[in-house]
Amino acid sequence: MRRSTFSLGLAITAAVMCCPASAAAESGTAAAATNPSSAGKIGRPVRVVSLSFKQRPLDRIVPLVDQEGAKGADLIALPETCQGNDMETLDGPTVSAMRKLAAKHHTYIVCPIYRSHEGKRLNSAILIDRAGNVVCVYDKVYPYWSEFNLKPPCSAGRDVPVHQADFGRIGMAICFDANFPEVWKRLADQGAELVIWPSAYSAGTTLQAHALTNHFYIVTATLRPDCIACDITGKEIHYSKSNDVHVTRITLDLDRGIYHQNFNTPKRDKLLKEHAADVEQELYMPREQWFVLKAKRPGVSARALAKQYGMEELRDYVNRSRQAIDKMRGGPLMKNGR
Repeated sequence: MRRSTFSLGLAITAAVMCCPASAAAESGTAAAATNPSSAGKIGRPVRVVSLSFKQRPLDRIVPLVDQEGAKGADLIALPETCQGNDMETLDGPTVSAMRKLAAKHHTYIVCPIYRSHEGKRLNSAILIDRAGNVVCVYDKVYPYWSEFNLKPPCSAGRDVPVHQADFGRIGMAICFDANFPEVWKRLADQGAELVIWPSAYSAGTTLQAHALTNHFYIVTATLRPDCIACDITGKEIHYSKSNDVHVTRITLDLDRGIYHQNFNTPKRDKLLKEHAADVEQELYMPREQWFVLKAKRPGVSARALAKQYGMEELRDYVNRSRQAIDKMRGGPLMKNGR
């Protein structure tokens, strides 16, 4: 990792390849074929740029996104309500400007705004695709207390969508959502591989807990301004901050897969023996009895090969176990709030 801070207060951090995975191995393999950044590269690399800064007018945000987009990115993330507390629609100036930049630089952008919708205020994260289309809108499910004092007050969202991007499955959560595990579980249940978290604060180990229990990457863009990236193992793989505009560029390999050794060990051993040139065990966590597999050469999907050998990814294993044991019990452990 290299970090350089310039006299203008612009901090730029470059991070090397990091990692996770979960349910959708087939969709992940297909995404690798269409993601322009992954052609000829090992695994399924996704170039994420986090832009963190205090709230500022749109005319000071556009040049930042334009500059980073010109350098090449698969996704650019902006902080929570970055342009201020004024409400806008999806046709408003902020989303319209980001749509133009997404199309210009052929990148996804996560654009958070206070959104005006059917007479209500919503704290929304808007996902824009490489063609400049709005493809997913997440409305903050758990607004912070002070947001209910705004005029009009912020309404609570009701859904937690996940979008199939060309590089993999992406979800979003916002700020105070960090305190509510059900938001992150809903993302995991829909196969999210990467979660972008725009926020006003940093959260820290709270995010590590969600990455640990749900096995997806988390990348933040905050008003602090700082950036955290968490691995599927729950490890914090990146943290950096500055006093003004903070730019983090990090490449994540979404083809890495995490597995429990239960029922998988003989299959893993056979895979590694028969595909020694293709796949390696990158990490073994003996206390958890988990291991991580990754591809060793271009054109190989470690997750797809593991699936061919009948291996079950950790998130799927835990979900299947929960469902089967709940059925034997006669119902879920938490029923009717007890």
